[in-house]
Amino acid sequence: MIDLLKRNLTLAALSAVAAATLIGCGKKVEPAPVPVPAPAAAAPAPAPKPEPLKVAFAYVGPVGDGGWTFAHDNGRKEVEKTYGDKVVTSFVEKVPESADAERVIRDMAGQGNKLIFGTTFGYMEPMLKIAADTKGVKFEHATGYKTADNMRTYDSRTYEGAYMAGVIAGKMSKTGTLGVVGSVPIPEVVRNINSFTLGAQSVNPKIKTKVVWVNEWFNPPKETEAATALINGGADVLFQNTDSSAVLQTAEKMGKRAFGWDSDMTAYGPKAHLASAIINWGPYYVKAVGEALEGKWTGGTSAWWGVKEGAIDIVSIAADVPDDTKKKIEEVKAGLKDGSFSIWKGPIMDNAGKVLIAKDTVADDKFLGGLKTYVKGVEGKVPGN
Repeated sequence: MIDLLKRNLTLAALSAVAAATLIGCGKKVEPAPVPVPAPAAAAPAPAPKPEPLKVAFAYVGPVGDGGWTFAHDNGRKEVEKTYGDKVVTSFVEKVPESADAERVIRDMAGQGNKLIFGTTFGYMEPMLKIAADTKGVKFEHATGYKTADNMRTYDSRTYEGAYMAGVIAGKMSKTGTLGVVGSVPIPEVVRNINSFTLGAQSVNPKIKTKVVWVNEWFNPPKETEAATALINGGADVLFQNTDSSAVLQTAEKMGKRAFGWDSDMTAYGPKAHLASAIINWGPYYVKAVGEALEGKWTGGTSAWWGVKEGAIDIVSIAADVPDDTKKKIEEVKAGLKDGSFSIWKGPIMDNAGKVLIAKDTVADDKFLGGLKTYVKGVEGKVPGN
C-alpha cells in the first residue's frame, strides 16, 4: 500500500515538472483553426428578354364591316393568340386609298413597327414608296402585284369561293337572272364576277348576270341602291364584291336570296342567306409573322392562297339548297384542294363571242391576274376597258 502511494506521488510530481517545463519554454497549445468557406459564385444574370415584334395593319374599312376588314382583323387576332407576348399588334381602320394611306403607313413605320400589312389594292403605290425609304421595315401588300426587297404581296383566291357560290345560285334562281354588286373594276373583281357566272352556268347554262358598279369597297347606301336596282331589273339571287352586309340585307327586305362575302354574314339576313364565301387570313398572317420572328422573312415574293391552303371556303349553306347541289360543292372543294379540278378550263368565251380560253387549256395565274373582260352570260362591258 505504501509502495503504491509512493508510485502515484512520483507520477504526479513528474507531470508537474513536465508542465512547468513546457510553460517555461514559452510553448502554448493553440486550438485547431476553423476553415473559412470560399465565397459562393454569383449566379449569372438572366439574358435580357427580346423585345416583342411590333406588327401593324392598315384597313380600308371599319373592323365591324362584317366582311373584308372583319376577316383581316380576325387574322390579326389569330397572330396574337399564336405568338402571345412575342408580338404587339395594332391597326388603323378606315384608311382611304389616297394620300392618307401614305401618311398612315409612314407613321406606322415611324412608331417602330417592323412588319406592316396593307390590306387593299389601292395601298400598293404608297407602300412601294415607303418601302424604298425605310429598308429596316418589312411590308406586306394584299391583292397587289408590285414587290421590292422589303415588300411582298399576298392574296386569296376569292374567285374559288365565288365559283362555289355560283353553283348554288344557278340552282336556286327561278328567273335565270343573277345580280352582282361590284366594287372597283380591277381584275380581281372582274375575275370574281366571271367565276360566279361560270359556277352558275355549270348547273344552268342559260344563266345571265347583271352587274352594277359602286366604285367603292365600303359604302352601304350605294350598295343598297345597287342591290335594289338589280332586283328591280329581274335578278332574284344577288352576289357582291363589296365589304358590307348591305346587299344581303336588301335581299332580305325584298324577299330575294343572296350570299355573304369574305365573312359569314348569316346573321345579317338569315332568310335571304344562301351561303357565305369566306376568307381565312389567319394561316397566312401566322406564317408571315413567324418568318419575321425567326429571321426567315424574304421580300420580293408573292403568295396566292385558296381552298388548298385553307384560305377560302363556303360555309353556312342554307337548308333549302338541294342535297345534290351540296354534294357538287363538296366535289368542287375536293378538286380544288387536290388540283384535279380547274375553274378556268376552256373552252371559255367572252361575252362578245371571242375565245378567252381554248378547249382543254387551263388558264395560268398571269392570265387570271390580268382579266379585264366578262365571260359569256355577263351583260355589258367592264368600265374603263
